[in-house]
Amino acid sequence: MSDTESQLREQFMDAFENADFPVENQMSLVPALPNGPGTKFKTDDVTVTAMELAAKLGKHQDFPYEDAESLVDDIIAGLKAEGMI
Repeated sequence: MSDTESQLREQFMDAFENADFPVENQMSLVPALPNGPGTKFKTDDVTVTAMELAAKLGKHQDFPYEDAESLVDDIIAGLKAEGMI
């Protein structure tokens, strides 16, 4: 796992671990985000907002999610598939 991936994974887990699971869609995740859809996830190499994640990774997500770990796994896989990390 790259440093960028591990940093993003940690930030995503922090952001989504308190979501009201199971989540049925992307909008169900917004209340868990510290700054709503404008929440930014940053590493030295990558900066991505929650809105960008929603727009670019929708086809990589398989709702509903029962827990943060499976959601974050799909987010990371989507970022890789889209060449963002």
